[in-house]
Amino acid sequence: MLESDLQADILKWLKKNNFYAFKVIRANRAGILDINGCTPKGRFFAVEVKIGNNTASELQLYNVEEITSRNGIALVAWNLETVKTEVKQKLKRNKKQSQQKKTKKDQR
Repeated sequence: MLESDLQADILKWLKKNNFYAFKVIRANRAGILDINGCTPKGRFFAVEVKIGNNTASELQLYNVEEITSRNGIALVAWNLETVKTEVKQKLKRNKKQSQQKKTKKDQR
């Protein structure tokens, strides 16, 4: 499978699940992840797609950390299942955190 085929499969799944998603063809700086967009509720996400033994560059990993530290969802994926699992887990975790914050706020 080519990287472009996997990117197409990921984009198809994201769009089927109401994500706004697009593939970055060219960027004005290095290290931009392959697929970017917003979750159905507006949270930013990005996916760096790799095939086989390919690995993310230091700059790509830095960008994953930068996005994650700002409450975005970012990951490196070698298959569609990783994207499905990681995105669902991160959205679920965020939903729990939001509910906990709301509960604390309501208790004040």
